[in-house]
Amino acid sequence: MQRLQVLKDALFGLDLIQRQALVGSAVAAGGLLAYMVHKRRQVKTIPLGEGWWGAGEKPLTEDDKIYPFKVETSDEEIKDLHERIDRTRYSDPLEDSCFHYGFNSTHLKKVVSYWRHEFDWKKQVAVLNKYPHFKTKIEGVDVHFIHVRPPHRENQTVLPLMLVHGWPGSFYEFYRILPLLTESQDGVVFEVICPSIPGYGFSEAPHKQGFDSLAAARIFLTLMERLGFSQFYLQGGDWGSLITTNMAQMKPECVKGLHLNMMMSNRGFKVLLSLMIGPYLPFLVGLSREDVRRLFPFFEKNVYEILRESGYLHIQATKPDTAGCGPNDSPVGLAAYILEKFSTWTDMRNRDLQDGGLERKFSLDDLLTNVMIYWTTGSIVSSMRFYKENLKSNMNKRVDTRTGIFVPTGLAAFPGELMHCPKSWAQIRYKNIYSYTFMPRGGHFAAFEEPRLLADDIIQFVQKVENF
Repeated sequence: MQRLQVLKDALFGLDLIQRQALVGSAVAAGGLLAYMVHKRRQVKTIPLGEGWWGAGEKPLTEDDKIYPFKVETSDEEIKDLHERIDRTRYSDPLEDSCFHYGFNSTHLKKVVSYWRHEFDWKKQVAVLNKYPHFKTKIEGVDVHFIHVRPPHRENQTVLPLMLVHGWPGSFYEFYRILPLLTESQDGVVFEVICPSIPGYGFSEAPHKQGFDSLAAARIFLTLMERLGFSQFYLQGGDWGSLITTNMAQMKPECVKGLHLNMMMSNRGFKVLLSLMIGPYLPFLVGLSREDVRRLFPFFEKNVYEILRESGYLHIQATKPDTAGCGPNDSPVGLAAYILEKFSTWTDMRNRDLQDGGLERKFSLDDLLTNVMIYWTTGSIVSSMRFYKENLKSNMNKRVDTRTGIFVPTGLAAFPGELMHCPKSWAQIRYKNIYSYTFMPRGGHFAAFEEPRLLADDIIQFVQKVENF
């Protein structure tokens, strides 16, 4: 009370001009504070940009029609595959090495034997054509996608949803989750679009340098606009997580919700403080017990483990054309390179197994179908280039890294993901998190491994956004 009285006396002791100056300063300070709060809450976007990735000069006009597409094969293609497989030269594995040195060649011979003598590519082509395929030219390249509509029912609301894959996956990763999303679930049903990233599978590879996640995001926004969707949901993991995040940053007014099963956070003081205090007093830094279990010991789980598993990234981010020569020419080399990721990235403990645990979550038919998409399209090198284009400069200085994401966001944290991102870290970038779920099982290839778990989490997220 005494301090208030002193303050009151000092205020009334001022002359009129001093009082006006004080009031003016207070109003200015209040206005500045309100402006700063408004700017922080204001939805920020990143430039849409423009690009041309076709061969040669950009024409004055571009065909914007959408054409049906069908996956095809031939006896000559299969004969060539078998002849190459028959000429494979294997190396002997080290004793008791399991998958610690990569794909164990003893088990590789068994997989390749199945591929050569039992795998039916014509049958799998029919499986691929189960859903309608299309192509359309955007920014000079043919973009492939599948478009799956739900069965027509009266009085149901259909929500558009784009699913975006990563490396070394493809649109085929989503074949097990599609029936779960296109059948009505508690009032939610989706019309699903699954594109192939340009340079992957049946999408044409860019002919010019610089095609990164921002370019892919812009192309997929154009695709959704071309399909007639003004608002839609997005879902992604791996590169698909970054591409869909960029889409939400470019046109937040179009993205009703963003669901991710892989998320990265900006590093900073908050993260550093979490690492220092988190193991001892997690509640003080916004970590849960499950966060602590997944994060610590931090250097073992998130530094050394990543160093052991990221050699491919450094190669592909520097000299993809060199590294890609072998797997582009040898089907067995391609299978070993791709399938080793489906072993380790599903569960790191698979490195301790002679067979890499490949068939614990996947069938050989499904795994080899994904490999065949890369083989028959000759797209392994162009898919690897995506790392070079995104990592040739400091990603921390890119505009998308420095811009928040303000659309409603749902995050599914799978325990086998390469790196764990706690909700408190995700909130640094994703400003409007509607749901964050600790998934009970599953790894990097969520839609391929655990389609039911992922579908349920997408649906509960959308229900929250739609207020169902």
